[in-house]
Amino acid sequence: MLFTISLTNNKDFVRLYKNGRYVNSKECVVYYASNKLPFNRLGLTTSKKIGNAVLRNRARRVMRAAYQQVEILFPVGYDIVIVARTDAGSVKSDVIKDFFISRVVKNINKGEKNCQKSQKV
Repeated sequence: MLFTISLTNNKDFVRLYKNGRYVNSKECVVYYASNKLPFNRLGLTTSKKIGNAVLRNRARRVMRAAYQQVEILFPVGYDIVIVARTDAGSVKSDVIKDFFISRVVKNINKGEKNCQKSQKV
């Protein structure tokens, strides 16, 4: 991934769950917050509710592939956590990619513009 490293610390995941913004769909929930770094950090989570290890790994693989396809559209400087839901293991990466393009990127950019306006005033 070009502008992204892995998010590994549990405290960062908890910070996003409590204080971050989120966008949800049938397949996954995306939490995001600014990290004030010159790169993005990505975390993927799947619970045992998804299914066995094969389905959980497939869900992570599909979400990672979808993120890699649209990574260039995401603004730099965000922590992003993608939480898989039960349908994530059975869909193609194109479905999740379309969700990222249509909802996630737009919400992050909308929030970024609102922050810029409040700083100018």
